[in-house]
Amino acid sequence: MASIFQPDYVAGHWACTTPTDEYCWHPVAGSSNQPLFGVGAYVDVKFNRWAQIEAEGRWLRFNQDGNVHQDNYLIGPRVSVYHFRRANVYAKTLVGFSQMTFDSSNHGRFTTLAFGGGMDVKLTKRVSFRAADFEYQYWPTWDNSTLSPYGASMGVSYKIF
Repeated sequence: MASIFQPDYVAGHWACTTPTDEYCWHPVAGSSNQPLFGVGAYVDVKFNRWAQIEAEGRWLRFNQDGNVHQDNYLIGPRVSVYHFRRANVYAKTLVGFSQMTFDSSNHGRFTTLAFGGGMDVKLTKRVSFRAADFEYQYWPTWDNSTLSPYGASMGVSYKIF
């Protein structure tokens, strides 16, 4: 899949919470005017119409500003909300972790919750097109703050079983 995401961080955006401490500088979340682009892979396991699991990995490495990039590794339940003709609308809640490099040399691994949904269109018996997949992420323990990246993806899947 191909993705575009608002990373919720601007390169070089740091603040000091306690001015008397020389080690007080922390990165601060903020809306970036430069989205990240990337590629990813996803796997959907369908047990029945209501019981499904989705796992995804996403590497947002293109269009970096100040060497800021993010990688996501998430898994969780997916529910089919509406089905018409060859299209299937779904909702998902995923959990996992994300890795982020910010300002060239600083990086970390952070717990990530993601809420989203989208639409898959069946092209053939085995091939489907992910026409839209929207995702809002919440990183509750990003440094001494929180981060909320969001974005969209599209792609193609192949049914193995």
